[in-house]
Amino acid sequence: MSIADRLAELGHTLPKPAAPVAAYLPAVEQGGLLFLSGQLPFRDGQLVTGRCGEDADEAKARDAAERCGLMILAQVEAALGSLDRVARIVRLGVFVSSAGDFTAQPQVANGASELMQAVFGDAGRHARSAVGVPVLPLNALVEVDAIVAIRD
Repeated sequence: MSIADRLAELGHTLPKPAAPVAAYLPAVEQGGLLFLSGQLPFRDGQLVTGRCGEDADEAKARDAAERCGLMILAQVEAALGSLDRVARIVRLGVFVSSAGDFTAQPQVANGASELMQAVFGDAGRHARSAVGVPVLPLNALVEVDAIVAIRD
């Protein structure tokens, strides 16, 4: 089964890859790895915004993290031509816009992590950081970057 078939089986469609909002590339391939810039969450074409512990709860943020994961996959497909070239998801960095007393960043990050595992199986298991920050670009609720090992 192709990765595209697996995504469809899971009920997911990839969004259009977002264009950079500043002076950077969405993806850089080097030494058998694909480095993905931070991706923001979109639902129905709209950026998901807010801050956990203030105007967003853990469930909304977890869904936003999954949306970031879908955007990561869209950028990988754009860069490589096919998600079937992914050998492994190596690492995710998850940044959660958080109030000072919000401490469930790891549970929020599971939205992206569990998506990668559902799509790629064991090759989707990865190293990860989950960090609370006071604000993200464009007031995004979550941002996720990634390192992906690729096949030739």
